[in-house]
Parts: sequence; C-alpha cells; structure tokens
Amino acid sequence: MQLRNVADVGSLYLQNVTSLLDRIRTEEHSKISAASALLADQVTGDRLIHVFGPGGHSNLAAQEVFFRAGGLMHVSAILDEGTLLSNGALRSMAVERTPGYGRIAIDNYDLRSEDMLILVNAYGINAAVIDAAITARKRKVKTIGISSFAHADLTDASHPARHPSGENLHNIVDLAIDSKVPIGDAVVEIPGALETSGAVSTFANAYILNWLTASTIFELVSRGESPPIWRSGNAPGGDEANARFIHRFSGRVKAL
Repeated sequence: MQLRNVADVGSLYLQNVTSLLDRIRTEEHSKISAASALLADQVTGDRLIHVFGPGGHSNLAAQEVFFRAGGLMHVSAILDEGTLLSNGALRSMAVERTPGYGRIAIDNYDLRSEDMLILVNAYGINAAVIDAAITARKRKVKTIGISSFAHADLTDASHPARHPSGENLHNIVDLAIDSKVPIGDAVVEIPGALETSGAVSTFANAYILNWLTASTIFELVSRGESPPIWRSGNAPGGDEANARFIHRFSGRVKAL
C-alpha cells in the first residue's frame, strides 16, 4: 500500500491490527473454549484467577481485565512493581531479564493449588515469565499462557532476554494460547524510517483476554450461573451494583 498521507498510515495500521485479530479468532477459538471452561470452573468454585504480565508493556494485560467494566470479579491482577515502566524503562527490562525474579513475584502472592494463573508475555521467553511459570507448576497451580509461539520459537537461544533454561512459555504451561505477534511487534513500514512502527501486542493481548472473559461468562450463564461482573463506577448505579459483591473479594484480591 502506497502511503500518501496520515489517513493511509491509519488504514495500513488498522488493516494489520484487524488481520491479526481475525487470525487469532479463527485459529485460537478451540483454545479459548477450553480456557473458558477452566475459568468457569474457577468461578463456580469461588476461586481466584490471577493474571501476571511480567514485562514492560505486558503488564498492561493484567490491568486490562482487572477491576474493569464487564470483567469478572474473581480476577486478581499481579501488579508487581519491579517490571512496571513507571519505575524506569531500562530498569523494567533489566528486571524482566533477571533469573529468579518471577519466582519472587509468585511467592509474594502465595499462589496455591486451588488458584489459576494466566501468564501474558508478548514474546514468551523472558526470565521473569518463565520463572513465574516454573514456580506456579511447582506449587501445582493451573496455568494458561498467552504469548507469540513464532516469536519464541524463532528467537535465538543466546538472546539476552531468555531464561537460562532456554524454555518457551507455550511449552511449560497447562494451556497455551498463541497471540501470533510478529517478531519485532511493530508492523507499519514507513518509507525512509529506520524502524517499523505501530506495535500490535497490546491489541492482541487485550483481545484474547476480553474474548476469554466474555466466553467464560457465556459458559457460566450456559451452566445456569450468574457470575459477579464489574460495572463501571462511572455508569448509573455502578457503585451500588459493585457493592453487592465487594465483601466477597476484599482481602482475598490483593490489589483490590
């Protein structure tokens, strides 16, 4: 596509994003179905669903479905300060590459066998996310991974972000969902620019997580259940609607 103006740039970016999301919808629906059944079981049993996105922008994934309008109240975001960009981007990158850090984050939340952990990482290779998965497995926590299989498989074993084991997230979780994020993340090529622009991983992660949330609610309703769902506090009656359930999660959900 020849880029003549900013509208063309927007069109090209939109085409890339929608193409990626449609590919996820087409190819990952069976995984979403299986994952939503697992999440529905958690909600039915009044057990928590933890979401951890160790990595600068992967942290957004945990925030996307936590305390969010239309989201499940059983979701607990692991918002670890170490890899947040707000504490320094270079520091965040160094921490996510530090072996052992992911174990500390999981231990800090004291996850147990009755819990579920969703791990989100665009590339699925960094030390923090691999250690988190390994630690969860040792604790007998059920795990779902969301990452780009191709990105992980095609990243050299010697890459400095990799965990010492060389493992990929999609190989060590109970159920893996492929976000299909291309290598490098950015997808828009501007003639004359030194690098591509227009990252897509946040779109991919948000789509998968919200699709999974809605599918879990669909599964629960199909079972004849009425799960507690957040309503926007800025919507009419939002505070009152949420107040009906707050007591069930206050103290259990660490970030609430």
